[in-house]
Amino acid sequence: QGVVEENIITMCLIFLAAGAFSGAVKAAGGVDSTVNLGLSILPSNVAVAGLFVIACFISISMGTSVGTITALAPIAVGISEKTGFSMAVCAGAVVGGAMFGDNLSFISDTTIAACNGQGCEMKDKFRENFKIALPAALVTFVLLLIFGRPETLPAVQEYSYNIIKVLPYIFVLVASLLGVNVFAVLTGGILFSGAIGLATGSFSALELANNVYNGFSGMFEIFLLSMITGGLAKMVEKEGGLEWLLQKISKVIKNRQTAELGIAVMTSLTNIATANNTVAILIDSTIAKDISKEYGVDPKRTASLLDIFACAFQGILPYGAQILFACALMENLNSPFQVITQCWYQFILMAFAILSIFFAKGVDTKKATN
Repeated sequence: QGVVEENIITMCLIFLAAGAFSGAVKAAGGVDSTVNLGLSILPSNVAVAGLFVIACFISISMGTSVGTITALAPIAVGISEKTGFSMAVCAGAVVGGAMFGDNLSFISDTTIAACNGQGCEMKDKFRENFKIALPAALVTFVLLLIFGRPETLPAVQEYSYNIIKVLPYIFVLVASLLGVNVFAVLTGGILFSGAIGLATGSFSALELANNVYNGFSGMFEIFLLSMITGGLAKMVEKEGGLEWLLQKISKVIKNRQTAELGIAVMTSLTNIATANNTVAILIDSTIAKDISKEYGVDPKRTASLLDIFACAFQGILPYGAQILFACALMENLNSPFQVITQCWYQFILMAFAILSIFFAKGVDTKKATN
């Protein structure tokens, strides 16, 4: 019953559609063009801050933090070598920007899981989330401008890109913000990417089908994890585990403010235990939804908190995929802690999220009426 629950199946189908879109747009050259477009407008005298901005742009387009790190890590190495600036600072800028998009993107696993778990629209969660993530990103950018200026200016290079190949990402972002159904958005993105790839000769019709299949395959693990987690949650609920946990949590939660803090702490601890932000959100969604109903927390607010704290902690775990990928792809990084100490965005994001809990207007001090 848990495996075939409507929200689980819907979420799995969205995962598959997002994977197909990513496979098609990457094969069409969208990733390379997006990276090169960002690099072509990067002022050489603000290299590290610019690297953070490019990582934000690419990750919100691609919806994957690991994919962003993979694409930008070699470029970060080059910037470090040419400017003489610390490799760890460059890595921290890339990982921070990657987590920005992982948290916000409409095609990110975490966004899909958080929104489906709380039953809210992606565009509503995005707007709620953006009010916290944007200030955090701006503060990070300013700090990188102040402390991340290069010792020497890197040589100006020309990066080739085709703006046409970037359009599918823009289409998905704009259509999602306008409130178009997520399946329609992703299907349109797949067709748009396919048409561009065929028109530019990037692949044949048969190769397009293979690219879509590869995109499906890339989502196989999270697809199965989602179904298993849904089944496990149902079993725990059936045996009274969720009710017991809610009773324990309710002893320390007294109002909306402490309810939001409880959701934040619960998600953070679950992510530390699982080292997977999507799985952490899946595990905590049911409990978070029940807490939110009881204490009057808006579903979009709950989805935002789940996503923020899962992504923020995921981006600073020394055994998390993002930090490990950065260390593996960038030279002279012998310890994950070299990168973690330079991941300013994740710490600033958590600080802004906590401040929003304490200083948000209209915070209820009583339980929501049933």
